[in-house]
Amino acid sequence: MIKALKEKFLHPDDEFTPIPFWFWNDSLNEEEIRRQIHDFREKGVMGFVIHPRIGIPKNIEYLSDRFMQLVRFAVAEAARLGMKVVLYDEGMYPSGSAHGLVVKKNPEYASKGLSMTEYPLDDIDEIEFPIPNNERIVSILAVEKKSADSFVYESTKKLHAENGKVRFKVPKDGKWSLVVFTLCFSGGTIRGIHFGEDDGEPFAPPSADLLNPDAVAAFIEITHERYYQVLKKYFGNTVIAMFTDEPCILGRNHRKGLIPWTDDFLECFISAGNEETSLPALWWECGGKTEEIRRNYSNAVNLRLEWSYYRQISEWCEKHGIALTGHPEKSDEIGLLKYFHIPGQDIVWRWVAPENNRGIEGEHSTMAKCSSDSARHRGRRRNSNECFGCCGPEGIHWAFSMDDMKWYMDWMFVRGVNLLYPHAFFYSIEGERRFGERPPDVGPNNVWWKYYNFVSDYIKRMCFIMTDSVNQTNVCILCGSSGLPWKAAKHLYRNQMEFNYLETELLLSEKCKIEGGRIKIEKQEYTVAVIEEPDILSDEVKDRLSVFIRQGGKVVVYNDGATKIICWDLSL
Repeated sequence: MIKALKEKFLHPDDEFTPIPFWFWNDSLNEEEIRRQIHDFREKGVMGFVIHPRIGIPKNIEYLSDRFMQLVRFAVAEAARLGMKVVLYDEGMYPSGSAHGLVVKKNPEYASKGLSMTEYPLDDIDEIEFPIPNNERIVSILAVEKKSADSFVYESTKKLHAENGKVRFKVPKDGKWSLVVFTLCFSGGTIRGIHFGEDDGEPFAPPSADLLNPDAVAAFIEITHERYYQVLKKYFGNTVIAMFTDEPCILGRNHRKGLIPWTDDFLECFISAGNEETSLPALWWECGGKTEEIRRNYSNAVNLRLEWSYYRQISEWCEKHGIALTGHPEKSDEIGLLKYFHIPGQDIVWRWVAPENNRGIEGEHSTMAKCSSDSARHRGRRRNSNECFGCCGPEGIHWAFSMDDMKWYMDWMFVRGVNLLYPHAFFYSIEGERRFGERPPDVGPNNVWWKYYNFVSDYIKRMCFIMTDSVNQTNVCILCGSSGLPWKAAKHLYRNQMEFNYLETELLLSEKCKIEGGRIKIEKQEYTVAVIEEPDILSDEVKDRLSVFIRQGGKVVVYNDGATKIICWDLSL
Protein backbone atom coordinates (compact mmCIF):
# COMPACT_ATOMS: atom_id res chain seq x y z
CA MET A 1 0.00 0.00 0.00
CA ILE A 2 2.79 2.44 0.91
CA LYS A 3 4.55 1.65 -2.35
CA ALA A 4 1.34 2.35 -4.30
CA LEU A 5 0.81 5.65 -2.44
CA LYS A 6 4.40 6.66 -3.15
CA GLU A 7 3.94 5.90 -6.83
CA LYS A 8 0.71 7.92 -6.98
CA PHE A 9 2.39 10.79 -5.16
CA LEU A 10 5.28 10.82 -7.65
CA HIS A 11 2.94 10.43 -10.62
CA PRO A 12 -0.46 11.78 -9.55
CA ASP A 13 -3.51 11.50 -11.78
CA ASP A 14 -4.52 14.42 -13.98
CA GLU A 15 -7.68 14.64 -11.86
CA PHE A 16 -5.64 16.79 -9.47
CA THR A 17 -4.50 19.28 -12.08
CA PRO A 18 -4.66 23.02 -11.53
CA ILE A 19 -7.68 24.39 -13.39
CA PRO A 20 -6.77 28.01 -14.16
CA PHE A 21 -9.10 30.85 -15.01
CA TRP A 22 -8.47 31.40 -18.72
CA PHE A 23 -9.25 35.05 -19.42
CA TRP A 24 -10.94 35.33 -22.81
CA ASN A 25 -10.20 39.03 -23.13
CA ASP A 26 -9.51 39.85 -26.80
CA SER A 27 -10.65 39.07 -30.32
CA LEU A 28 -11.01 35.29 -30.24
CA ASN A 29 -10.30 32.76 -32.99
CA GLU A 30 -10.10 29.00 -33.20
CA GLU A 31 -6.45 28.78 -34.20
CA GLU A 32 -5.23 30.74 -31.17
CA ILE A 33 -7.60 28.91 -28.84
CA ARG A 34 -6.19 25.58 -30.03
CA ARG A 35 -2.59 26.78 -29.69
CA GLN A 36 -3.10 27.93 -26.12
CA ILE A 37 -4.92 24.75 -25.05
CA HIS A 38 -2.04 22.65 -26.38
CA ASP A 39 0.41 24.93 -24.58
CA PHE A 40 -1.46 24.37 -21.32
CA ARG A 41 -1.37 20.62 -21.80
CA GLU A 42 2.35 20.59 -22.48
CA LYS A 43 2.89 22.25 -19.10
CA GLY A 44 0.81 19.65 -17.27
CA VAL A 45 -2.31 21.83 -17.03
CA MET A 46 -5.14 19.45 -17.85
CA GLY A 47 -8.13 21.74 -17.37
CA PHE A 48 -9.31 25.33 -17.51
CA VAL A 49 -12.16 27.67 -16.63
CA ILE A 50 -13.45 29.59 -19.67
CA HIS A 51 -13.83 33.08 -18.22
CA PRO A 52 -15.36 35.75 -20.52
CA ARG A 53 -13.46 38.87 -19.58
CA ILE A 54 -13.40 42.54 -20.42
CA GLY A 55 -11.73 43.13 -23.79
CA ILE A 56 -13.85 40.82 -25.95
CA PRO A 57 -14.91 42.84 -29.02
CA LYS A 58 -18.56 43.83 -29.30
CA ASN A 59 -19.05 41.71 -32.42
CA ILE A 60 -18.74 38.64 -30.16
CA GLU A 61 -21.74 39.14 -27.92
CA TYR A 62 -22.08 37.13 -24.73
CA LEU A 63 -23.93 33.82 -25.35
CA SER A 64 -24.38 34.69 -29.04
CA ASP A 65 -24.02 32.03 -31.73
CA ARG A 66 -20.43 33.11 -32.43
CA PHE A 67 -19.52 33.14 -28.74
CA MET A 68 -20.96 29.68 -28.23
CA GLN A 69 -19.26 28.42 -31.39
CA LEU A 70 -15.91 29.39 -29.83
CA VAL A 71 -16.84 27.81 -26.50
CA ARG A 72 -17.84 24.57 -28.24
CA PHE A 73 -14.57 24.54 -30.17
CA ALA A 74 -12.54 24.91 -26.96
CA VAL A 75 -14.53 22.21 -25.16
CA ALA A 76 -14.26 19.81 -28.10
CA GLU A 77 -10.49 20.32 -28.26
CA ALA A 78 -10.23 19.72 -24.52
CA ALA A 79 -12.24 16.52 -24.92
CA ARG A 80 -9.94 15.32 -27.68
CA LEU A 81 -6.91 15.88 -25.42
CA GLY A 82 -8.44 14.34 -22.30
CA MET A 83 -8.70 17.68 -20.51
CA LYS A 84 -11.50 19.00 -18.26
CA VAL A 85 -13.48 22.23 -18.54
CA VAL A 86 -15.26 24.31 -15.92
CA LEU A 87 -17.83 26.71 -17.38
CA TYR A 88 -18.21 30.18 -15.90
CA ASP A 89 -21.77 31.41 -15.46
CA GLU A 90 -21.40 35.13 -16.16
CA GLY A 91 -19.94 37.65 -18.51
CA MET A 92 -17.85 38.97 -16.45
CA TYR A 93 -18.74 39.16 -12.71
CA PRO A 94 -20.36 39.10 -10.19
CA SER A 95 -22.68 36.27 -11.17
CA GLY A 96 -26.44 36.33 -11.61
CA SER A 97 -27.08 38.94 -14.30
CA ALA A 98 -26.25 37.04 -17.51
CA HIS A 99 -24.50 40.19 -18.72
CA GLY A 100 -27.69 42.19 -18.14
CA LEU A 101 -29.93 39.78 -20.05
CA VAL A 102 -31.98 38.93 -16.94
CA VAL A 103 -33.08 42.56 -16.53
CA LYS A 104 -33.56 42.91 -20.27
CA LYS A 105 -36.01 39.99 -20.07
CA ASN A 106 -37.94 41.66 -17.24
CA PRO A 107 -37.01 45.09 -15.80
CA GLU A 108 -38.66 44.06 -12.50
CA TYR A 109 -35.83 41.54 -12.07
CA ALA A 110 -33.27 44.31 -11.42
CA SER A 111 -31.53 44.19 -8.03
CA LYS A 112 -33.39 45.85 -5.17
CA GLY A 113 -32.64 47.32 -1.77
CA LEU A 114 -34.31 48.89 1.24
CA SER A 115 -33.99 52.64 1.75
CA MET A 116 -34.63 54.58 4.96
CA THR A 117 -35.71 58.25 4.92
CA GLU A 118 -36.06 60.29 8.09
CA TYR A 119 -38.46 63.20 8.58
CA PRO A 120 -37.86 65.02 11.91
CA LEU A 121 -41.16 65.82 13.65
CA ASP A 122 -42.22 68.86 15.60
CA ASP A 123 -45.54 69.29 17.36
CA ILE A 124 -47.68 68.38 14.35
CA ASP A 125 -50.61 66.09 13.71
CA GLU A 126 -50.08 65.29 10.05
CA ILE A 127 -47.15 65.01 7.65
CA GLU A 128 -47.08 64.49 3.90
CA PHE A 129 -44.08 62.92 2.25
CA PRO A 130 -43.27 62.11 -1.39
CA ILE A 131 -42.62 58.58 -2.63
CA PRO A 132 -40.36 58.53 -5.70
CA ASN A 133 -41.43 56.61 -8.78
CA ASN A 134 -40.51 52.91 -8.80
CA GLU A 135 -40.43 52.78 -4.99
CA ARG A 136 -42.88 51.03 -2.69
CA ILE A 137 -43.51 51.63 1.00
CA VAL A 138 -42.42 48.72 3.19
CA SER A 139 -42.98 50.32 6.58
CA ILE A 140 -43.67 53.67 8.25
CA LEU A 141 -42.56 54.11 11.85
CA ALA A 142 -42.55 56.85 14.46
CA VAL A 143 -39.21 56.72 16.26
CA GLU A 144 -38.06 58.44 19.43
CA LYS A 145 -34.48 59.59 18.84
CA LYS A 146 -31.77 59.56 21.48
CA SER A 147 -29.15 61.07 19.19
CA ALA A 148 -28.50 61.46 15.48
CA ASP A 149 -27.70 57.74 15.14
CA SER A 150 -29.57 56.09 18.02
CA PHE A 151 -33.19 55.60 19.09
CA VAL A 152 -35.39 54.21 21.85
CA TYR A 153 -36.42 50.77 20.65
CA GLU A 154 -39.35 50.30 23.04
CA SER A 155 -41.05 53.56 21.96
CA THR A 156 -41.23 52.79 18.23
CA LYS A 157 -44.74 52.84 16.76
CA LYS A 158 -46.13 51.51 13.48
CA LEU A 159 -48.05 53.99 11.34
CA HIS A 160 -50.06 53.83 8.13
CA ALA A 161 -50.30 56.25 5.22
CA GLU A 162 -53.46 57.42 3.53
CA ASN A 163 -53.07 59.26 0.22
CA GLY A 164 -49.41 59.92 0.98
CA LYS A 165 -50.14 61.44 4.39
CA VAL A 166 -49.50 60.15 7.90
CA ARG A 167 -51.28 61.33 11.05
CA PHE A 168 -49.31 61.16 14.28
CA LYS A 169 -49.61 63.18 17.45
CA VAL A 170 -46.08 63.87 18.64
CA PRO A 171 -45.68 63.12 22.39
CA LYS A 172 -44.68 66.04 24.53
CA ASP A 173 -41.60 64.28 25.85
CA GLY A 174 -38.68 63.28 23.63
CA LYS A 175 -37.53 64.06 20.13
CA TRP A 176 -39.37 62.16 17.42
CA SER A 177 -38.90 61.36 13.73
CA LEU A 178 -41.05 59.80 11.08
CA VAL A 179 -39.05 57.06 9.34
CA VAL A 180 -40.17 55.72 5.96
CA PHE A 181 -38.74 52.49 4.56
CA THR A 182 -39.13 51.96 0.82
CA LEU A 183 -38.20 49.18 -1.56
CA CYS A 184 -36.32 50.54 -4.56
CA PHE A 185 -34.10 49.45 -7.42
CA SER A 186 -30.48 49.48 -6.27
CA GLY A 187 -29.05 50.76 -9.55
CA GLY A 188 -26.31 48.16 -9.17
CA THR A 189 -24.29 46.81 -12.07
CA ILE A 190 -21.77 44.09 -12.87
CA ARG A 191 -18.50 44.29 -14.77
CA GLY A 192 -19.17 43.49 -18.43
CA ILE A 193 -17.00 41.88 -21.11
CA HIS A 194 -16.73 44.79 -23.57
CA PHE A 195 -14.87 48.05 -23.14
CA GLY A 196 -17.33 50.66 -21.85
CA GLU A 197 -18.98 48.13 -19.52
CA ASP A 198 -16.69 48.35 -16.52
CA ASP A 199 -17.46 49.86 -13.11
CA GLY A 200 -18.81 53.37 -13.53
CA GLU A 201 -18.83 53.16 -17.34
CA PRO A 202 -22.04 53.98 -19.22
CA PHE A 203 -22.86 50.49 -20.50
CA ALA A 204 -22.13 48.43 -17.37
CA PRO A 205 -24.79 45.66 -17.34
CA PRO A 206 -27.47 45.92 -14.63
CA SER A 207 -27.33 43.44 -11.77
CA ALA A 208 -30.28 41.16 -11.03
CA ASP A 209 -32.40 40.55 -7.92
CA LEU A 210 -30.78 37.41 -6.52
CA LEU A 211 -33.31 37.24 -3.66
CA ASN A 212 -36.10 36.79 -6.20
CA PRO A 213 -36.37 33.11 -7.23
CA ASP A 214 -38.07 34.07 -10.49
CA ALA A 215 -35.16 36.32 -11.46
CA VAL A 216 -32.72 33.52 -10.64
CA ALA A 217 -34.80 31.06 -12.69
CA ALA A 218 -34.49 33.48 -15.62
CA PHE A 219 -30.71 33.60 -15.07
CA ILE A 220 -30.55 29.80 -15.22
CA GLU A 221 -32.72 29.66 -18.34
CA ILE A 222 -30.61 32.27 -20.15
CA THR A 223 -27.19 31.00 -19.07
CA HIS A 224 -27.14 27.40 -17.94
CA GLU A 225 -29.68 26.11 -20.42
CA ARG A 226 -27.85 27.87 -23.24
CA TYR A 227 -24.60 26.12 -22.35
CA TYR A 228 -26.36 22.78 -22.03
CA GLN A 229 -28.08 23.25 -25.39
CA VAL A 230 -24.73 23.67 -27.14
CA LEU A 231 -22.54 21.34 -25.04
CA LYS A 232 -24.92 18.59 -23.96
CA LYS A 233 -22.75 15.67 -25.04
CA TYR A 234 -19.79 17.01 -23.02
CA PHE A 235 -21.65 17.46 -19.73
CA GLY A 236 -20.49 15.08 -17.04
CA ASN A 237 -17.36 14.02 -18.89
CA THR A 238 -15.34 16.94 -20.28
CA VAL A 239 -17.48 19.65 -18.68
CA ILE A 240 -17.29 18.87 -14.98
CA ALA A 241 -18.64 21.97 -13.24
CA MET A 242 -20.22 25.41 -13.43
CA PHE A 243 -18.45 28.22 -11.58
CA THR A 244 -20.54 30.91 -9.83
CA ASP A 245 -18.58 33.94 -8.69
CA GLU A 246 -19.28 36.11 -5.63
CA PRO A 247 -22.96 36.89 -6.34
CA CYS A 248 -23.68 40.38 -4.99
CA ILE A 249 -27.26 41.17 -3.95
CA LEU A 250 -27.17 44.94 -4.49
CA GLY A 251 -24.70 44.84 -7.39
CA ARG A 252 -21.58 46.94 -7.77
CA ASN A 253 -21.74 50.76 -7.60
CA HIS A 254 -25.25 50.60 -6.21
CA ARG A 255 -27.17 53.52 -4.78
CA LYS A 256 -25.73 54.55 -1.42
CA GLY A 257 -27.50 53.90 1.85
CA LEU A 258 -29.32 50.74 0.78
CA ILE A 259 -29.35 47.31 2.36
CA PRO A 260 -30.32 44.07 0.56
CA TRP A 261 -34.08 43.53 0.26
CA THR A 262 -36.70 42.22 -2.14
CA ASP A 263 -40.45 42.32 -2.64
CA ASP A 264 -41.73 40.02 0.11
CA PHE A 265 -38.73 40.11 2.41
CA LEU A 266 -40.41 41.74 5.43
CA GLU A 267 -41.94 38.35 6.25
CA CYS A 268 -38.47 36.77 6.20
CA PHE A 269 -37.11 39.58 8.39
CA ILE A 270 -39.83 38.93 10.99
CA SER A 271 -39.55 35.14 10.76
CA ALA A 272 -35.85 35.45 11.62
CA GLY A 273 -36.76 36.75 15.09
CA ASN A 274 -37.21 40.48 14.50
CA GLU A 275 -40.22 42.77 14.49
CA GLU A 276 -41.26 45.37 11.95
CA THR A 277 -40.36 47.99 14.56
CA SER A 278 -36.80 46.57 14.53
CA LEU A 279 -36.07 48.06 11.09
CA PRO A 280 -34.39 51.30 12.30
CA ALA A 281 -31.78 49.18 14.11
CA LEU A 282 -30.38 48.21 10.73
CA TRP A 283 -29.14 51.83 10.48
CA TRP A 284 -29.15 53.19 14.06
CA GLU A 285 -28.14 51.92 17.48
CA CYS A 286 -30.77 50.88 20.03
CA GLY A 287 -28.74 49.47 22.89
CA GLY A 288 -28.31 45.78 23.63
CA LYS A 289 -30.76 44.59 20.98
CA THR A 290 -28.84 46.15 18.09
CA GLU A 291 -26.48 43.26 17.40
CA GLU A 292 -29.21 40.65 17.78
CA ILE A 293 -31.46 42.44 15.28
CA ARG A 294 -28.64 42.83 12.76
CA ARG A 295 -27.56 39.23 13.18
CA ASN A 296 -31.13 38.05 12.65
CA TYR A 297 -31.37 40.21 9.53
CA SER A 298 -28.08 38.85 8.17
CA ASN A 299 -29.26 35.29 8.79
CA ALA A 300 -32.52 36.06 6.99
CA VAL A 301 -30.65 37.43 3.96
CA ASN A 302 -28.36 34.41 3.80
CA LEU A 303 -31.23 31.95 4.16
CA ARG A 304 -33.14 33.70 1.39
CA LEU A 305 -30.04 33.74 -0.84
CA GLU A 306 -29.48 30.04 -0.20
CA TRP A 307 -33.06 29.22 -1.14
CA SER A 308 -33.42 31.61 -4.05
CA TYR A 309 -29.98 31.44 -5.68
CA TYR A 310 -27.66 28.63 -4.58
CA ARG A 311 -30.27 25.91 -4.16
CA GLN A 312 -31.77 26.46 -7.62
CA ILE A 313 -28.40 26.46 -9.35
CA SER A 314 -27.15 23.48 -7.33
CA GLU A 315 -30.21 21.43 -8.25
CA TRP A 316 -29.82 22.36 -11.93
CA CYS A 317 -26.15 21.30 -11.92
CA GLU A 318 -26.90 18.02 -10.19
CA LYS A 319 -29.71 17.26 -12.62
CA HIS A 320 -27.36 17.87 -15.55
CA GLY A 321 -24.46 15.78 -14.25
CA ILE A 322 -22.02 18.52 -13.26
CA ALA A 323 -20.88 20.12 -10.01
CA LEU A 324 -21.65 23.59 -8.68
CA THR A 325 -18.37 25.24 -7.79
CA GLY A 326 -17.13 28.78 -7.16
CA HIS A 327 -17.54 30.88 -4.05
CA PRO A 328 -19.79 33.39 -2.25
CA GLU A 329 -19.10 37.11 -1.95
CA LYS A 330 -17.40 37.07 1.46
CA SER A 331 -14.47 35.07 2.78
CA ASP A 332 -16.20 33.61 5.83
CA GLU A 333 -19.69 32.78 4.54
CA ILE A 334 -19.42 29.09 5.32
CA GLY A 335 -23.18 28.55 5.50
CA LEU A 336 -23.67 29.58 1.87
CA LEU A 337 -21.39 26.73 0.77
CA LYS A 338 -23.89 24.01 1.71
CA TYR A 339 -25.25 23.79 -1.85
CA PHE A 340 -21.83 23.66 -3.53
CA HIS A 341 -20.71 20.26 -4.73
CA ILE A 342 -17.18 21.71 -4.71
CA PRO A 343 -17.18 24.40 -2.00
CA GLY A 344 -14.76 27.22 -2.69
CA GLN A 345 -13.24 30.51 -1.68
CA ASP A 346 -11.13 33.26 -3.27
CA ILE A 347 -7.68 34.60 -2.30
CA VAL A 348 -7.44 38.05 -3.83
CA TRP A 349 -5.91 41.51 -3.25
CA ARG A 350 -3.26 40.09 -0.86
CA TRP A 351 -5.76 40.19 1.99
CA VAL A 352 -4.03 36.95 2.96
CA ALA A 353 -0.25 37.27 2.86
CA PRO A 354 2.98 36.10 4.54
CA GLU A 355 3.58 39.54 6.05
CA ASN A 356 1.92 41.28 9.01
CA ASN A 357 0.26 38.09 10.32
CA ARG A 358 -2.28 38.20 7.47
CA GLY A 359 -2.19 34.43 7.22
CA ILE A 360 -3.65 33.96 10.72
CA GLU A 361 -5.46 37.23 11.55
CA GLY A 362 -8.69 38.77 10.31
CA GLU A 363 -11.75 37.44 8.51
CA HIS A 364 -9.84 36.59 5.32
CA SER A 365 -7.48 34.29 7.24
CA THR A 366 -10.43 31.89 7.62
CA MET A 367 -11.19 31.37 3.92
CA ALA A 368 -9.21 28.19 3.26
CA LYS A 369 -10.62 26.45 6.31
CA CYS A 370 -14.02 27.82 5.30
CA SER A 371 -14.06 25.75 2.12
CA SER A 372 -12.23 22.66 3.40
CA ASP A 373 -14.26 22.32 6.60
CA SER A 374 -17.53 22.83 4.75
CA ALA A 375 -16.47 20.02 2.43
CA ARG A 376 -15.32 17.56 5.09
CA HIS A 377 -18.43 18.02 7.25
CA ARG A 378 -20.79 17.66 4.28
CA GLY A 379 -19.04 14.72 2.68
CA ARG A 380 -17.73 16.66 -0.34
CA ARG A 381 -14.62 15.11 -1.83
CA ARG A 382 -13.06 18.29 -3.21
CA ASN A 383 -12.92 21.93 -2.16
CA SER A 384 -11.35 24.78 -4.04
CA ASN A 385 -9.77 28.18 -4.06
CA GLU A 386 -9.59 30.79 -6.80
CA CYS A 387 -6.14 32.11 -6.00
CA PHE A 388 -3.35 34.63 -6.76
CA GLY A 389 -5.46 37.45 -8.27
CA CYS A 390 -3.97 40.87 -7.46
CA CYS A 391 -1.71 39.30 -4.82
CA GLY A 392 1.48 41.14 -5.73
CA PRO A 393 3.39 42.84 -2.89
CA GLU A 394 2.66 46.50 -2.06
CA GLY A 395 0.07 46.74 -4.83
CA ILE A 396 2.60 45.90 -7.58
CA HIS A 397 0.81 42.83 -8.82
CA TRP A 398 3.17 41.86 -11.63
CA ALA A 399 5.85 41.62 -8.92
CA PHE A 400 4.10 38.48 -7.67
CA SER A 401 6.95 35.96 -7.47
CA MET A 402 7.31 32.20 -7.51
CA ASP A 403 8.15 32.41 -3.81
CA ASP A 404 4.82 34.17 -3.29
CA MET A 405 3.02 31.47 -5.26
CA LYS A 406 4.65 28.71 -3.22
CA TRP A 407 3.69 30.41 0.05
CA TYR A 408 0.06 30.78 -1.02
CA MET A 409 -0.15 27.20 -2.25
CA ASP A 410 1.25 25.83 1.00
CA TRP A 411 -1.03 28.12 3.04
CA MET A 412 -4.01 26.54 1.27
CA PHE A 413 -2.76 22.95 1.28
CA VAL A 414 -2.02 22.87 5.01
CA ARG A 415 -5.63 23.97 5.60
CA GLY A 416 -7.06 21.23 3.41
CA VAL A 417 -7.73 22.88 0.03
CA ASN A 418 -7.39 20.27 -2.71
CA LEU A 419 -8.39 22.02 -5.95
CA LEU A 420 -6.73 25.21 -7.20
CA TYR A 421 -8.17 27.66 -9.72
CA PRO A 422 -5.13 29.88 -10.48
CA HIS A 423 -6.18 33.43 -11.36
CA ALA A 424 -5.34 33.75 -14.16
CA PHE A 425 -3.97 32.71 -17.57
CA PHE A 426 -4.52 35.64 -19.98
CA TYR A 427 -5.55 34.95 -23.55
CA SER A 428 -3.91 38.32 -24.36
CA ILE A 429 -1.85 40.98 -22.60
CA GLU A 430 -1.95 43.40 -25.53
CA GLY A 431 -2.79 46.89 -24.33
CA GLU A 432 -2.90 48.44 -20.87
CA ARG A 433 -6.50 47.39 -20.20
CA ARG A 434 -5.54 43.77 -20.75
CA PHE A 435 -2.22 43.36 -18.98
CA GLY A 436 -3.46 45.64 -16.18
CA GLU A 437 -6.84 43.95 -15.68
CA ARG A 438 -6.59 42.12 -12.35
CA PRO A 439 -3.01 40.93 -12.90
CA PRO A 440 -0.76 39.08 -12.84
CA ASP A 441 -0.87 36.40 -15.49
CA VAL A 442 0.39 33.44 -13.45
CA GLY A 443 0.83 31.24 -16.49
CA PRO A 444 1.80 31.66 -20.17
CA ASN A 445 2.66 35.36 -20.04
CA ASN A 446 5.02 35.15 -17.08
CA VAL A 447 8.74 34.46 -16.87
CA TRP A 448 8.28 31.07 -15.21
CA TRP A 449 6.03 29.54 -17.89
CA LYS A 450 8.70 27.33 -19.44
CA TYR A 451 9.21 25.76 -16.00
CA TYR A 452 5.50 25.43 -15.22
CA ASN A 453 5.56 21.62 -15.21
CA PHE A 454 7.23 21.89 -11.80
CA VAL A 455 4.28 23.97 -10.56
CA SER A 456 1.57 21.76 -12.04
CA ASP A 457 3.27 18.61 -10.73
CA TYR A 458 3.51 20.11 -7.24
CA ILE A 459 -0.16 21.10 -7.29
CA LYS A 460 -1.18 17.62 -8.45
CA ARG A 461 0.86 15.92 -5.74
CA MET A 462 -0.44 18.09 -2.94
CA CYS A 463 -4.05 17.94 -4.12
CA PHE A 464 -3.74 14.16 -4.33
CA ILE A 465 -2.44 13.99 -0.74
CA MET A 466 -5.27 16.25 0.48
CA THR A 467 -8.00 14.18 -1.24
CA ASP A 468 -9.47 10.94 0.13
CA SER A 469 -7.50 11.41 3.34
CA VAL A 470 -8.80 12.41 6.79
CA ASN A 471 -7.19 15.15 8.82
CA GLN A 472 -6.54 14.11 12.39
CA THR A 473 -7.86 16.42 15.08
CA ASN A 474 -10.09 16.21 18.11
CA VAL A 475 -10.76 19.98 18.22
CA CYS A 476 -13.57 21.90 16.56
CA ILE A 477 -14.35 25.62 16.72
CA LEU A 478 -18.10 26.16 16.73
CA CYS A 479 -19.34 28.83 14.35
CA GLY A 480 -22.44 30.28 12.79
CA SER A 481 -23.20 30.52 9.09
CA SER A 482 -20.89 33.52 8.64
CA GLY A 483 -18.34 35.56 10.53
CA LEU A 484 -15.94 32.70 11.24
CA PRO A 485 -14.03 33.28 14.52
CA TRP A 486 -10.30 33.69 13.98
CA LYS A 487 -8.84 34.83 17.31
CA ALA A 488 -9.00 31.43 18.97
CA ALA A 489 -7.86 29.84 15.70
CA LYS A 490 -4.76 32.06 15.72
CA HIS A 491 -3.54 30.45 18.96
CA LEU A 492 -4.19 26.97 17.62
CA TYR A 493 -2.20 27.75 14.48
CA ARG A 494 0.69 29.13 16.50
CA ASN A 495 0.78 25.98 18.60
CA GLN A 496 0.42 23.74 15.53
CA MET A 497 -2.87 22.29 16.78
CA GLU A 498 -5.20 21.18 14.02
CA PHE A 499 -8.89 22.11 14.25
CA ASN A 500 -11.97 22.35 12.06
CA TYR A 501 -14.78 24.89 11.97
CA LEU A 502 -18.09 23.18 12.76
CA GLU A 503 -21.31 25.06 12.02
CA THR A 504 -23.97 24.98 14.73
CA GLU A 505 -26.48 24.10 12.01
CA LEU A 506 -24.55 20.88 11.45
CA LEU A 507 -24.13 20.28 15.18
CA LEU A 508 -27.94 20.27 15.43
CA SER A 509 -28.46 18.14 12.32
CA GLU A 510 -29.30 14.45 12.19
CA LYS A 511 -25.97 13.64 10.55
CA CYS A 512 -24.13 14.78 13.69
CA LYS A 513 -24.07 12.29 16.58
CA ILE A 514 -22.87 12.77 20.15
CA GLU A 515 -21.63 9.48 21.52
CA GLY A 516 -19.16 8.68 24.27
CA GLY A 517 -18.11 12.27 24.79
CA ARG A 518 -17.41 12.74 21.09
CA ILE A 519 -19.04 14.90 18.43
CA LYS A 520 -19.17 12.63 15.38
CA ILE A 521 -19.85 13.92 11.89
CA GLU A 522 -18.81 12.31 8.61
CA LYS A 523 -15.27 11.00 9.26
CA GLN A 524 -14.46 13.45 12.07
CA GLU A 525 -14.64 12.93 15.84
CA TYR A 526 -14.18 15.82 18.27
CA THR A 527 -13.63 15.66 22.03
CA VAL A 528 -13.11 19.42 22.43
CA ALA A 529 -15.40 22.21 21.22
CA VAL A 530 -14.10 25.80 21.29
CA ILE A 531 -16.49 28.73 21.54
CA GLU A 532 -15.30 32.24 20.72
CA GLU A 533 -18.66 33.91 20.04
CA PRO A 534 -21.35 33.29 22.71
CA ASP A 535 -24.01 34.59 20.28
CA ILE A 536 -24.07 31.19 18.60
CA LEU A 537 -25.31 29.54 21.81
CA SER A 538 -29.00 29.15 21.14
CA ASP A 539 -31.01 27.05 23.58
CA GLU A 540 -30.82 24.13 21.14
CA VAL A 541 -27.02 24.41 20.89
CA LYS A 542 -26.72 24.58 24.69
CA ASP A 543 -28.82 21.45 25.06
CA ARG A 544 -26.65 19.61 22.54
CA LEU A 545 -23.42 20.70 24.22
CA SER A 546 -24.78 19.77 27.66
CA VAL A 547 -25.15 16.19 26.45
CA PHE A 548 -21.59 16.35 25.10
CA ILE A 549 -20.27 17.65 28.44
CA ARG A 550 -22.14 15.07 30.52
CA GLN A 551 -20.53 12.34 28.45
CA GLY A 552 -17.05 13.72 29.13
CA GLY A 553 -16.55 16.12 26.24
CA LYS A 554 -14.88 19.47 26.90
CA VAL A 555 -16.14 22.91 25.92
CA VAL A 556 -13.52 25.65 25.95
CA VAL A 557 -14.61 29.28 25.92
CA TYR A 558 -12.03 31.59 24.43
CA ASN A 559 -12.05 34.88 26.35
CA ASP A 560 -10.45 37.17 23.73
CA GLY A 561 -7.00 36.84 25.21
CA ALA A 562 -4.81 34.31 26.94
CA THR A 563 -7.60 33.22 29.30
CA LYS A 564 -9.28 29.92 28.54
CA ILE A 565 -12.12 28.60 30.66
CA ILE A 566 -13.05 24.95 30.73
CA CYS A 567 -16.84 25.04 31.08
CA TRP A 568 -18.78 22.21 32.62
CA ASP A 569 -21.84 24.38 33.12
CA LEU A 570 -22.94 26.40 30.10
CA SER A 571 -24.65 28.92 32.40
CA LEU A 572 -21.13 30.13 33.22
